Amino acid sequence: MQQATPHLTNDLAYILILSAVTFVAAMLLTPVYTHFAYKYKFWKKQRSTSTTGELLKVFTKLHKEKFERNIPTMAGTIGVAAITLVTVTLNLDRAETWLPLAALIGGGAVGLLDDVINIRGKGGGVAGLRSSVKFSMITLLGLALGWFFAVKLGYDAVYLPYVGEIAVGWMMIPLFAFAVVATGNAVNISDGLDGLAGGLLAIAFGAFGVISVLQGNILLAGFCFTVLGALLAYLWFNVYPARFFMGDVGSFALGTSLGVVAMLTNSFFLLPVIGIVFVVEAGSSLIQIFSKRVFGKKIFISAPVHHHLEAIGWPETKVTMRFWLISTVAAVAGILIAVTGGHIS
Repeated sequence: MQQATPHLTNDLAYILILSAVTFVAAMLLTPVYTHFAYKYKFWKKQRSTSTTGELLKVFTKLHKEKFERNIPTMAGTIGVAAITLVTVTLNLDRAETWLPLAALIGGGAVGLLDDVINIRGKGGGVAGLRSSVKFSMITLLGLALGWFFAVKLGYDAVYLPYVGEIAVGWMMIPLFAFAVVATGNAVNISDGLDGLAGGLLAIAFGAFGVISVLQGNILLAGFCFTVLGALLAYLWFNVYPARFFMGDVGSFALGTSLGVVAMLTNSFFLLPVIGIVFVVEAGSSLIQIFSKRVFGKKIFISAPVHHHLEAIGWPETKVTMRFWLISTVAAVAGILIAVTGGHIS
């Protein structure tokens, strides 16, 4: 049997150590967060109206008991803190980890502001920043990071599997911003059931971590598995019945960072494959909004689609675990495409 080279063995050990250290750090930070969350009542307030203005009757009925339990939000701060600490001290690199770390912190800051307004506000219709404000802030973040990606790191082409690189020049900046904004919002939309977004993110970061290893981007792979370690610690407490929620601070931090990782692995076209569940979740919300505004009727009983499945009788755990399975198959398909489609040289 052929043995792995010492260099590869050392790289894999380094990556796994980063993941393990982050897992331990996040587990140690969790009691600190929990103390303050319960002391200062970080209870997530339920929205009462949808983006289009009508009452959320179905959603309110489905999750009334959950919100009556006063489950704290903003647990994403644990992951952001643990990932930042480990990356800054053990895995900081201008070419591979600066951008995803900046996206993590920037997206987390936008989400944190939204969460603070939510828990300190009166609840009701908005229960946080307006969607247009969040969208604008994440877009500005994406454009700033896109400028660094294109101008400072010199990326000017995207790779189309089985075809090759397509030069886009300065269009790389808005393309990068689109990947960051779309992924950040899709993850935020998907964060609606216990364990759902955390599990989907763990699978996606794991897949891009494998692709990074195969490409020889060991530090980027280390970042992906650093995030994975934090997510595993989060999921320990977030699986049904959830002890706390990641909040917008977590979903926007991790979503925007995932978009950046996809761009750094030159996997723009693999992002919707590996993140197929995120695409379906965000797409179902967009279809619902479009249908209500243009035709005056709903396509889904409740959107995004995970709430529709709940409304037709699927238990919450069934929806979550089946979405995890779909995501796992999609992740394997994405890695296979990367291997056979020319992403790995």
